[in-house]
Amino acid sequence: MRKTRWRWWAWAWLSFFSGFASVAAQQLPWRDSKRPIDERVKDLVSRMTLEEKFWQLFMTPGDRDDPTHDYSHGAFGLQITMGGQHVPAGMSFAKFHAARVNAIQHYFVDSTRLGIPVIAFEEGVHGVVREGSTTFPSAIGLAATWDTALMSQVATAIAHEAKSRGIRDVLSPVINIANDVRWGRVEETYGEDPVLTSQMGRAYVEAFEQMNIVTTPKHFIANVGEGGRDSYPIDVSARFLDEMHFPPFKALITGSHARSVMTSYNSIDGQPATQNRALIDGKLKGEWGFTGFVISDAAATGGATVLHMTEASNATATKNAFESGLDVVFQSTWEQHRPYLAAFQRGVVSDSVMNASVSRVLRAKFELGLFENPYVNVDSVDYWNRSAEHLKLAREAARKAVVLLKNEGRTLPLRKAALKAVAVIGADATQARLGGYTASNAAGVSVLTGIREALVANVSVRFAAGPGRVTREYAIVPDSALSSSKDAKPVVGLQGEYWDNNRLDGMPKLLRTDARVDFGWTLSAPGRGIPFDWYSVRWTGKIAIPKSGVLPRRVGVEGNDGYRLYLDGKLVIDNWRKQSYGVHWADVAFMAGSTHDIKLEYFESTGNARIKLVWDAGIVRDWSAKIDSAVAIAHTSDVAIIVAGIEEGEFRDRSTLKLPGHQEELIQRVSATGTPVVVVLIGGSAITMSPWLDKVGAVIDAWYPGEEGGRAISDVLFGDYNPAGRLPVTFAMSDGQLPLYYDHKPTGRGDDYLDLSGQPLFPFGFGLSYTSFEYSDLVIEPAIIGANGFARVRFKVKNVGARAGDEVAQIYIKDLLASVARPVMQLEGFSRLHLEPGESREVTTVIGREQLQMLDRDLHWIVEPGTFRVLIGASSKDIRLRGELVVQ
Repeated sequence: MRKTRWRWWAWAWLSFFSGFASVAAQQLPWRDSKRPIDERVKDLVSRMTLEEKFWQLFMTPGDRDDPTHDYSHGAFGLQITMGGQHVPAGMSFAKFHAARVNAIQHYFVDSTRLGIPVIAFEEGVHGVVREGSTTFPSAIGLAATWDTALMSQVATAIAHEAKSRGIRDVLSPVINIANDVRWGRVEETYGEDPVLTSQMGRAYVEAFEQMNIVTTPKHFIANVGEGGRDSYPIDVSARFLDEMHFPPFKALITGSHARSVMTSYNSIDGQPATQNRALIDGKLKGEWGFTGFVISDAAATGGATVLHMTEASNATATKNAFESGLDVVFQSTWEQHRPYLAAFQRGVVSDSVMNASVSRVLRAKFELGLFENPYVNVDSVDYWNRSAEHLKLAREAARKAVVLLKNEGRTLPLRKAALKAVAVIGADATQARLGGYTASNAAGVSVLTGIREALVANVSVRFAAGPGRVTREYAIVPDSALSSSKDAKPVVGLQGEYWDNNRLDGMPKLLRTDARVDFGWTLSAPGRGIPFDWYSVRWTGKIAIPKSGVLPRRVGVEGNDGYRLYLDGKLVIDNWRKQSYGVHWADVAFMAGSTHDIKLEYFESTGNARIKLVWDAGIVRDWSAKIDSAVAIAHTSDVAIIVAGIEEGEFRDRSTLKLPGHQEELIQRVSATGTPVVVVLIGGSAITMSPWLDKVGAVIDAWYPGEEGGRAISDVLFGDYNPAGRLPVTFAMSDGQLPLYYDHKPTGRGDDYLDLSGQPLFPFGFGLSYTSFEYSDLVIEPAIIGANGFARVRFKVKNVGARAGDEVAQIYIKDLLASVARPVMQLEGFSRLHLEPGESREVTTVIGREQLQMLDRDLHWIVEPGTFRVLIGASSKDIRLRGELVVQ
């Protein structure tokens, strides 16, 4: 009894002092929600250790499942995954994810010294990139709608799904200008035009920010360089940056109040973007007055050391990045924090710079209300994620994104009642690809499924996969076929000897076993102690031939020369020189189940190496037979719908815009049957079509249409929806015309080539409809304005066709005489209208200083006196009305 009473008194005193401590803690200024945020931030920063400050400036993908990852000092935020854990029966992916976010947040609030909550962040270009979310059309598809109201609806839906899970920062939108369509990330953008990009971006950002979720426009700045290559160095004029690349960022920061910005990987004028003082401190934080926080792209801070070669160490890279205005280091793993923390601990980053960055981060966390409400109600998650309303919106967005590029002889829409047999052809007809930055388990409605759902049971729908997008001619020799010995014991893989010279001279610097030879060392060394641009390698061991199946007829080497290959002691490939890149082959006549000695030697003298050991074992060359099968079903069908697609993505830039693999031959052969052909294009960028365009009846571009894409495409094919999407990028006739965009400066000689026009195949803003529209009654009032004045532009659009549809009226400006060269035309406004047959509507827009201003010879924004032509039309080439506005 006395022992129980003692425990009761101990508990009472403990409760009293805990409560007293809790009350005392609540009285700390930074804990008082009634105080101004700046006061709370200042007080909290003053109480933080150096390590606690550093961790507020470090973000990474991950969670707390690995006990070796020490987050006891806190963290800026985490990109929280599902952790590879099994989702309990009856629980949705979204609800499970929200519970994980809550659990991790509990740790930071309850188990770190100061209890500073983290910001859970995620990608959200066209949906939350996490299991159980709704996948909308890709960003370029949303741009093709030319519908800012729809963009706002989609962004609001994504924001609801994100916030319900506890995600309070999205690393979106991508507002880089896609002025070279070879770039693999065009699909993430809103196209080639600054105005269209700005308006779509603003609709996205404002939807999120209104729900108190931080947005992170990226990548600052110009993430595509010469040749359409990702993160290639940018060496352009200050004028070009100001006129073309800066406007969307400025619009989202000063107009829509985005609270975060991500820098790009590339260098600009010789300085890495992550530590470019003129860009971050000068333009972003100085000129534009940005008060939010700046983050690096993943692992970009150290890029100055290992890629750009502008810093001797991560310590100096860290110092110069933060002193240039960077606030948060984004790295790919927890382990990568070490060199950056060490730099802070050594005092490389001054207290004033560090405190300024920490203050920016903490201000955002206070604004988000995370200190008062760090958790979400997991029971509400399923209400938002993949709700019926969001799936309906996904289908509507996909329908509005479809661009009708050709419709010869009114091939479309297809009349269901007239169809008895339909051929659906192409791998993309069943794969339902959703594009980059999509949740790993996301699945969509395929085009084939959409067509079958739309047609009655007595219509025969037959499918042939065709040759696919990629035809494999060879494969990497797998580790299962390679062996060597180590310490007299057999091991998987080849024995690799690495020299720190390019002559295989002396003793090797590094010995290791490589499971396979499949390497790409881009300005990086093959191993510790090996120079990245001066080395040689010898791989030796055995190669085992399969006992059955398709045996290799050739063994080869793909990569940058020089290399040489020996089989059973005989030199079979001799390419021991430095010149180019390619694949060299040796014909072989191996017996099934046999084993042979193999030796591969390689040397590199400049860096940026690529070397692969390849063969054609297991390769079935059946693409021609697959085309034959497609032709066979097309012969006996009323229509053939070919669904063709491209390959692209982050760091997957294209050297050519044609359909990859044997898809062009597929289209030509099926077209030769005489059966009407409709081509549905799947992809996120422009495609050349000259070899086959004249042979088909209709072409539609569906982009990556999202999870309801198959049904949306079917709606368009069968006339349940009248397409009205418009191109947000220019489609070239040939690769040789690139880069090609509509708002270029006037030429000094001519636009054409010796063997080709300089004109596009399909211009910016282009798109057809199942109905027709007429433009009339242009009024510009007043016709004469001052430099700070404005004019109202009015005109009418009438549906003169037999069915309802949408028209996208586009307003362009042309400066007829200026002190510096101006673009041949510039988009300044647009309006998507829905009109019933015979209905007309007046469109009104305002043209003023924002639309007319230009950079003068001294790079000052001014409105010059002169005459401006106002162009109204259905695309950048299809101008229906024009008038003039005079500025005095």
